[in-house]
Amino acid sequence: MRGWRAMFAVAISARRAYASAFVRPEPRMSPHIALLRAVNVGGRKVLKDDLLGLATDLGFDDAKTLLASGNLVLWGEAGEGLEARLEDGLERRMGLRTDFMVRTAAELQAVISANPFREQAGTRPNHLLVSFLKTPIDGDTVEVLRAAIKGREEIHAEGRALYIDFKDGIAESTLDRDWKKTKREPLGTMRNWNTVLKLADMVAA
Repeated sequence: MRGWRAMFAVAISARRAYASAFVRPEPRMSPHIALLRAVNVGGRKVLKDDLLGLATDLGFDDAKTLLASGNLVLWGEAGEGLEARLEDGLERRMGLRTDFMVRTAAELQAVISANPFREQAGTRPNHLLVSFLKTPIDGDTVEVLRAAIKGREEIHAEGRALYIDFKDGIAESTLDRDWKKTKREPLGTMRNWNTVLKLADMVAA
């Protein structure tokens, strides 16, 4: 009898071990991409550890950064007003006030799909930038910005995304200075196309 019970217990244990081998891990929750407007604020630099600490402060246990340009990916329940919570949280943590632009994975993919500069994205992605805007840009503002362009840059607006093709490179461009003169430059933060694609890969993994 004891031998039978021992064999039965071994069989049950083996069955459980076999079943556990095929248990799928818990999927990650929905990701949000938080883009910091500026990593240098008031002479102080926001570092990777600062962003990860901020994520922890807000209750996100699963977070990653990309590069050193203020890119934070958060997995978890975002709730309402994530941008404001990030901005308030950074001010509490570091005494710095700046802006975050937050996008869902679907919104980021929509930015990629709507890109009007497909050829440039393939041949010189480091010269193709997207400005992720706080609010949608209106047509009149787009025309003011387009009229202020002194070089060969081309722009296209789509909702809260402003695509900019720096045909002659970014280093010599006067676009930023010229747009500031218009007093109509929208609030946003720019990322080149390589970074946009890397962020998309992160949230798709």
